[in-house]
Amino acid sequence: MENYIDGFLLPIARQHLDTYREVAEQVGEIWKEYGATAYFEFVGDDLTLEGTRSFADVVDLKSDEVVVFGWAVFPSKGVRDTANKQVPLDPRMGKLVGPLTDPERLIFDARRMVFGGFKGLVG
Repeated sequence: MENYIDGFLLPIARQHLDTYREVAEQVGEIWKEYGATAYFEFVGDDLTLEGTRSFADVVDLKSDEVVVFGWAVFPSKGVRDTANKQVPLDPRMGKLVGPLTDPERLIFDARRMVFGGFKGLVG
């Protein structure tokens, strides 16, 4: 299995979910331009399973927030590594992501984001 994914988990205030979605759709397209073969983001719906730690716990979810779980699929770790260097330098990213992290209207708090790169195991 050659594919490699970057996965992430983050809290978003419900009131900002539409704004976040608009940005995420554009960000996903940029990632694809730099080599991702697919890009997905989903909103948590059923986050508890008795005896396990939930995604809500991991991001310290507040009552007015939702959990977003996403991933980008790459054909290889090399393509992913190159994309991870190039995407942050793309001027469109600063214009898109900058307003999300504005302290005056914080939509996205990177300190509570969980992130990781994963190599294939099954599939």
